Amino acid sequence: MHRIQALAMAALTMWSLVAGGAAADGVGQSGAYQMSKDYTPPTDPLVLAKLAQWQDLKFGLLMHWGTYSQWGIVESWTLCPEKHPWNRRTGPFADDDRAYKKSYENLITTFNPVKFDPAKWAAAAKEAGMRYVVFTTKHHDRFCLFDTAQTDYKITGPGCPFRTNPRANVTREVFSAFRQQGFATGAYFSKADWHTPFYWSPDFPLRDRNNNYDTAQHPELWSKFKDFTWKQIEELMTGYGPVDILWLDGGQVRPPKQDIDMNGMAAMARKHQPGLLVVDRSVKGPNENYRTPENEVPGKLLPYPWETCMTMAGKWSYKPNDDYKSTRVLIGHLCRIVARGGNLLLNIGPGPDGEFDPLAYQRLKEIGAWMRVNGEAIYETRPAAPHERGDLAFTGKRDGTVYAILLAHDDQSGLPETVSLPAELVAQAGQITLLGYGALKPGGTQDGQTLIPIPAEARAGPPCAHAWAFKLTPRR
Repeated sequence: MHRIQALAMAALTMWSLVAGGAAADGVGQSGAYQMSKDYTPPTDPLVLAKLAQWQDLKFGLLMHWGTYSQWGIVESWTLCPEKHPWNRRTGPFADDDRAYKKSYENLITTFNPVKFDPAKWAAAAKEAGMRYVVFTTKHHDRFCLFDTAQTDYKITGPGCPFRTNPRANVTREVFSAFRQQGFATGAYFSKADWHTPFYWSPDFPLRDRNNNYDTAQHPELWSKFKDFTWKQIEELMTGYGPVDILWLDGGQVRPPKQDIDMNGMAAMARKHQPGLLVVDRSVKGPNENYRTPENEVPGKLLPYPWETCMTMAGKWSYKPNDDYKSTRVLIGHLCRIVARGGNLLLNIGPGPDGEFDPLAYQRLKEIGAWMRVNGEAIYETRPAAPHERGDLAFTGKRDGTVYAILLAHDDQSGLPETVSLPAELVAQAGQITLLGYGALKPGGTQDGQTLIPIPAEARAGPPCAHAWAFKLTPRR
C-alpha cells in the first residue's frame, strides 16, 4: 500500500513547484495538489506510473477520420436526430432519418484514401514536437478503421474499395508508423454505435444520441450490444501492439440505463495491456484516469490530471478550406495549458484522399521550430508558482528549475526591451537564460518585480517567434 501511495503522489500531485513556498489555487504549502473531490485516483501502480509518464509528454496528435470526410461534414453527427447548428443535413434525404442514414452509410462504397501514408503523418507530428497519438478506430457512426471480426462495416470490409490496399488495416498502420517515431499510442473508440441494430434498433424510432429502446424491457438487445462492444475492445487490445491509452467517447453510455460494465471492461483491457490509461470521457469515477475538456483552455490550474482536446482548424473532421488557428494562437494555448497542469491533444482531420491539408503541415512545422528552442520549458514539467502573471506562464522541473514563458500579443513582432519577473524567483536563481540565446543579467527590483533587460542583439535576432522562455536555474 505504501508503494501505491508513493506512486500516487508522484503521478497525481504532479510535484507542483511552489517557488518560495507560496500557496496557489489548488496547491498547498507542501507543493501537493489537493485532489478534486469528484476525481477518483487510480490505485494500480502500473497505471499510476503510466499516468506520470503521460503527463511528461505534454503534446499529442488526435485524428478524426472516416467516410464522412468525403462529404466534408461533421463526423457522424448528421446521423443523429438531435438538431444543432453544427450538424445540419443537406441533400434530398435531409428530413428522413432512415433514408439519410442509408445514404450516409453508402459512403463506404467510395472511400478509397489512396494517398494514406501514416509515416508522413508521424514524421510531421514528430517534427512538431508531439509525443503521443490518439487515433479514431471507430466513431459514433461505427465505421471501423480496423479489421474487426464483429462487422463488415469497416475499411477492410467487402463494400470498401480500399480493402485491397496493403495498408487497409489503417489502425495497425497508424500505430506502427507512430511507434517507429517513438510515440505513445492511444485508441479512440466510441462506446455509442449508431450502425449496429443492438444500439439503434430498426424496430423503434430514432430519438436522439442514445439507444432507442428501454434496456430493462429489452435486455436481450442490450446484452448483444455489450458483448459486441467488449469484443471490439478486446480486438484492439490484442491485435495492434502495445497501446498506452484507451480513449472512450460516447459518454451517454453509462449506468444505470446504458450499463456496459466499464469496470469489467477496463480490467479486461488491462489484462492484455498492463498499465493502460482508460479515459471514459465525462463519466466521473475510476475509469476516467484523466479529464478531457473539449476545445477550451480551462481558466485556472486544475487539481487533477487533464488534457485539452482541441481542433487545429474549425472542425474535428475534414472540411475543405477550413479556418486554421494561427501558429501563435496554438503555441499560446500549449503554454497556458501546460502552466495550468494539462496536456494538449491537437486534432487534425485527414481528407478523403488520406492527406492532411497543406496548412496543417505548415502549422506542425512552425510549432516544431518553436519547440526545438523551447521544448525543455514544456516537456517533463509541472506548474510552477506563481503559475501565471499577465503574459507570463510558469513551468518547472523536478530539480527546481523554473521557466517563465512570455507570450506575444497578436501585434507583437519581437522581444520587448525588458521583462519583469517575480523578484522572489530571481533571488533564488543562480542564472537566468533566454532559451536559444544565452545568459541575461538582472536589473533593478521594484514592487516585487525584477527587470530583466533584453540585449539589443537578442531583440534584433530573436531565437524564435510567438513566445520566449526564460530559464531560472536554481543556486547550487
